[in-house]
Amino acid sequence: MMKHWILISFLLVFFTSLATAETLTEDQLQVRVKEVAKTLRCAVCQSESVWESNAELAIQMRDIIRERLSQGQSPDEIRAYFVSRYGDFILLQPRAFVGMNWLLWGGPFLLLIVGGTFLFRTLRKWVAQTAPSPPEELSPIDERGRRRIEQELRSLESDK
Repeated sequence: MMKHWILISFLLVFFTSLATAETLTEDQLQVRVKEVAKTLRCAVCQSESVWESNAELAIQMRDIIRERLSQGQSPDEIRAYFVSRYGDFILLQPRAFVGMNWLLWGGPFLLLIVGGTFLFRTLRKWVAQTAPSPPEELSPIDERGRRRIEQELRSLESDK
């Protein structure tokens, strides 16, 4: 009796897994091929994706994508396959900060910082050279100078 329950349990689990297994219809496969092909660059007409290109190589690449998807490979594994054959160039969106890509992503900012620092130091030096020197300390006004200033002020008031 116990053997029957084990057999029934096994068959139930087996058929349940078969029923829930993902089977790709042609439409679903076409959608997945399109998703992967739109991320890859055509090696012949480099301004188009593999999906958009009608070059013979692009058609072959779409067939390879379809074949590998039907074998159960993930889109990332398929992209890795094409990168191993053609290099990072095959990807329409380059991977950031991998290999020399960090220089392409960070180079403009580095140049901006270096150029800004150079410009700041140069302008500061120019301003320091053209700034007037501070006036020498003035001596306090003596009594004679004070009387002269008062006299000039009175003459200005009388002219009005």
